Amino acid sequence: MDADTCVGVPNLLCGLLGCYWGVRPVVLIDEYDTPMEHSWAKGFWNEASSFMGDLMVSTIKDDPSLERGLITGIACMGRESIFSELNSLKVITTSSTRYRTYFGFTQDEVNEALAEYGLDEESENVRRWYDGYSFGGEGNIYNPWSIVNFLDRNGVLDAYWADTSSNGLLSDVLRRGDAVLKRDLEELVGGGEIRKTIDEQVVFSELYSKHGAVWALLLASGFLTSPGPVPMEPKLEVRPLRLANFEVALTFDNMVRDWFINAWADLDGFAKAIVNGDTEAATRHLSKVVLQCMSHLDGRKQVAESGAKPHRKGTSKHDKKGGAHPEGFCHGLALGLLVCLRDTYVVTSNRESGLGRCDITLVPLDGANSADPAAIIELKAFDPSEEKSLIETVTRAKKQIEERGHVEGLVAKGIGRERIRTYGVAFRGKEVLIG
Repeated sequence: MDADTCVGVPNLLCGLLGCYWGVRPVVLIDEYDTPMEHSWAKGFWNEASSFMGDLMVSTIKDDPSLERGLITGIACMGRESIFSELNSLKVITTSSTRYRTYFGFTQDEVNEALAEYGLDEESENVRRWYDGYSFGGEGNIYNPWSIVNFLDRNGVLDAYWADTSSNGLLSDVLRRGDAVLKRDLEELVGGGEIRKTIDEQVVFSELYSKHGAVWALLLASGFLTSPGPVPMEPKLEVRPLRLANFEVALTFDNMVRDWFINAWADLDGFAKAIVNGDTEAATRHLSKVVLQCMSHLDGRKQVAESGAKPHRKGTSKHDKKGGAHPEGFCHGLALGLLVCLRDTYVVTSNRESGLGRCDITLVPLDGANSADPAAIIELKAFDPSEEKSLIETVTRAKKQIEERGHVEGLVAKGIGRERIRTYGVAFRGKEVLIG
């Protein structure tokens, strides 16, 4: 079945159901943003958004047999281009007072359910695990999925909500956050509260570029809650944010630990491989870090924003407006990965050596008196106009080390030539090669 045929299926079904039952049907579209999330992550956003736009218009707007439609998801759809033609939508968010008691179970509903199952004595534990959400200023809202599973398993407390979604988009946004975001995550995991300005109108295209967008995503996805009254102008006021309850805290803590423990293992692996002269292992570890923590667009975005041309040999890694080029971005990434060597090495960046500046230099703390190796690292972004492969990019980087006499600069400081390792690091999007 082709895309055009698929788009018309819901419309056809609604018409048939209306004719058969004599009642106009209601269409429920749950988690509309799940396929959009995957399309954004996998690189076919344009195709998916075009299809979803046509599907929504055909199903919700152009179907005369439809009574009404309900669409749910965690990413706001009011300003998404795929819904631009659905101008009659009423968007309900976590701040909306309408339906605020219908996002989950209220305290009275939970008490009644516990009594019916003979689990009244578990009320305090249930409150600690599954209570804590606030919608439209209404507090004490319980996670309905968790309550239903708790009752179904006759009172077993567990993190039932943990496996309800992959959280792939959220994982990617958080892992590539800055140092401030990491500190805020630590505060939340530790049971603390942070205060942020929340814009609930954030859409997919802004998740990586708009400051603070991640907090709106965490709030909408149920990890965070904002207790207290809803501000009159939610976009303009700072709101308190905290993890909703013990179940969420447990789930969130495990997720964050998994993301960053895996990343740190590869950080250490990269540094050790550089010191040991193992280019294959260094390539493998750096590639994992890039895939886990960096978008293939990061370097190129900075070039586009600055309006500059890609950096070439003999020019600065920054344009006149201060925008970083791809090599500058990769340089910063590699430099950050080598910080763990600071107890045994002096790690320098853009330091004079020979006839020019080295991108990165590693010199043992004991200098000429140490038996440990030194290292010179030159980074290059792949240039399709000059090179056919990353191997040629690596060769260009190592040739620059030789031509500028960087090795001679270290030899002049008493470092034995046999102890000096030189590396060319080539980047092309998320591809990495070290030689």
